[in-house]
Amino acid sequence: MINNDFVAREKEIKKLKKILGSRRSEFVAVYGRRRVGKTLLIRTVFNNDFTFYATAIANVTKKQQLLNFYTSLKRHQGKSSPEKLPKTWFDAFQQLIDLLEKSKLKKKVVFLDELPWFDNAKSDFIPSLEHFWNHWASARNDIVLVTCGSAASWMINKLINHKGGLHNRVTARIKLEPFTLKETEIFLKTKHPAIDRYQIIQLYMVMGGIPFYLNEVAPEWSAVQNIEQICFANDGLLRSEFNNLFNALFSKAERHISIVKAISTKAKGLTRQEIIKLTKMPNNGKTTQLLNELEESGFIRKYIPFQKKKRNSLYQLIDFYTLFYLRFIQNANPYDQNTWINRLDTSAYRAWSGYAFEQVCLSHIQQIKEALGIAGIFTQTFSWKSTAKGQQQKGAQIDLLIDRRDHVINLCEVKFSLTPFTITKAYAAQLQQKISTFKTETQTTKAIYLTMITTYGLSKNAYAMSLVQNSLDMEVLFG
Repeated sequence: MINNDFVAREKEIKKLKKILGSRRSEFVAVYGRRRVGKTLLIRTVFNNDFTFYATAIANVTKKQQLLNFYTSLKRHQGKSSPEKLPKTWFDAFQQLIDLLEKSKLKKKVVFLDELPWFDNAKSDFIPSLEHFWNHWASARNDIVLVTCGSAASWMINKLINHKGGLHNRVTARIKLEPFTLKETEIFLKTKHPAIDRYQIIQLYMVMGGIPFYLNEVAPEWSAVQNIEQICFANDGLLRSEFNNLFNALFSKAERHISIVKAISTKAKGLTRQEIIKLTKMPNNGKTTQLLNELEESGFIRKYIPFQKKKRNSLYQLIDFYTLFYLRFIQNANPYDQNTWINRLDTSAYRAWSGYAFEQVCLSHIQQIKEALGIAGIFTQTFSWKSTAKGQQQKGAQIDLLIDRRDHVINLCEVKFSLTPFTITKAYAAQLQQKISTFKTETQTTKAIYLTMITTYGLSKNAYAMSLVQNSLDMEVLFG
């Protein structure tokens, strides 16, 4: 029976069950951000019924990893377990083969968790894994090898896209994504039936759709109270998660942290050169690798602003918890009372909430497209900022721009508020100037539709009626 943690994992569950019924041996790679629920998913679908299961240990020697693997072999093999501790990974996998060949099970499921940690410095782990699969397991039809790892860059480069003997050997891959808002709502309502969508969005802007974090939400508290306890209390889970998160994913994580901190200083992101200038990192392939690792692990995204070239690409911080930590948690005193509640009326809160809500919308672009009736139309999403130096153009920028194949551009204004948003006379003038500046600078011939995305919709007035083609509220994000 699948428990409530997997109310939103139907696609992944179906895929894993299909793999279990396959008539050939299968090599499965499951990867995704730390704390997203990979291990729990695999354990639940396979009902912990593994012929062999081993979890690697972070930051230990090859000898310690082999001892860990050997201990798992003894636990699964019982009295007939190997007497000698393996000295190499080739020996360890040969002992695993011996265990599997003795098994009478129709399907023999091998689960290697946190796979990247097995591959420590000067290890022969990858060649040994390659030999195990290519020269033994793939020739059979009864092996299901499930590998799992949070270090997405390693899983992609060293396993899925391996250029040597493991090239194209992975038969199935699953990237486990964070919950969407709809999935988060289903998850939270199993323990917090009274919670409303505004509170869910507040929690999402802090934690993202990470089940391990969301599981900390207490049903007797509001979203604000939960954020206070989980993020700012001395014993709160997310008070100390930041360093654990990065150190578990990356070796020499201080380099990745330095990059993330630099990118967090500018909402729309930084160019590669700006990152190098702020971090004082070398302008070489190593820095590119660090950026790729952060991107593949879901912390940042690389995007090209509207009508710009690839060389103008920006790197933007998109991990909700990381952004919140750097803005508020890292310098907060854990012994202060009501840290978060006291920030709710500050300019720092308003700046963060506006940007975080933009990121919520960006991560739910498909739901927005469906609400606009353009789900089947090819689109690209961008941001845009005026380059003109005139006083009127200064600061003109578009939060979210949807460029459509049907010769229309949706200019989206995203506003986070506790009540229906009112377009005042002054703000209407700003919007008109923004649209005019956009048309002039981009020289676009496409139709421009002003689209407002707000929490509770728009107050109906003359400015809203005359300016706005599409008004969406938070309900569409739960689609």
